[in-house]
Amino acid sequence: MKIGKHLRHGLVAILFGLLSTAWSQEHPIDSANSKLHVHVFKSGVFSGFADNHDVEAPIAEGTIDETAFRVRFVVDAQRMKVLDPQLSRDKRQQVQERMLGPEVLDAQRIPKIIFESTNIEGTANGQFVVGGRLSLHGVTHAVTASVHKQDGHYVGTCTLKQRDFGIAPISIAGGTVKVKDELKIEFDIRASTAIAGER
Repeated sequence: MKIGKHLRHGLVAILFGLLSTAWSQEHPIDSANSKLHVHVFKSGVFSGFADNHDVEAPIAEGTIDETAFRVRFVVDAQRMKVLDPQLSRDKRQQVQERMLGPEVLDAQRIPKIIFESTNIEGTANGQFVVGGRLSLHGVTHAVTASVHKQDGHYVGTCTLKQRDFGIAPISIAGGTVKVKDELKIEFDIRASTAIAGER
C-alpha cells in the first residue's frame, strides 16, 4: 500500500518530534549554587578617586538543555545587590537605590531581566561561544558570551553596552567622573540533576 506524500511528511514530523522530546535533557538551573556578577567601571578625569562597583544578580529561574544546546534564565532585577565592601553602608545604599531606580534598571516597572540563547558554537580549545537575546530595561538586544564547562558547571564572561538597552551611563561631578558604557558580566551557572518538569 502506498502512503501519500503529505502523510509521509506528517509521519516524519511526528517521529522527529517524539525523538526530540525523548532526547531532550532540559535541566533546571540550580539557582542556590549559581552566581552572576555585573562589574561596573568608572572613567573620567577623576576616576581614580571614584569606586568601581560589583553587583550580585541572583538567577531566579532558568533551564539548560545540553542536548539541544539551549539555555534560558531570568534575573529578578529587584533582588540585585551592590556588594562594594569598600563603601560605607550609607554610600552603598545610595548606589543601590540609584541602580534600581528609573535612571538605570527601573526595577519596579521592569522587574525581569531575561536571557535566551539562539546559537551555541564550540571552539577548538573547549570553549563555547553562546549567542542570545538579552531583555533588559524593556529592550531586547543580541549579546555574545564566552563559556567553558568546569566541574559540571558553566563559567564565562560577557560584555554589553548600557546604551544598547536604552540606559544612559551615569556621570557625577560635572562629568569628571562617569560610569563606562561597557559592563562586564561574570557567571558561574550550575544545572540541577533533575529533568525539568519532574516532581
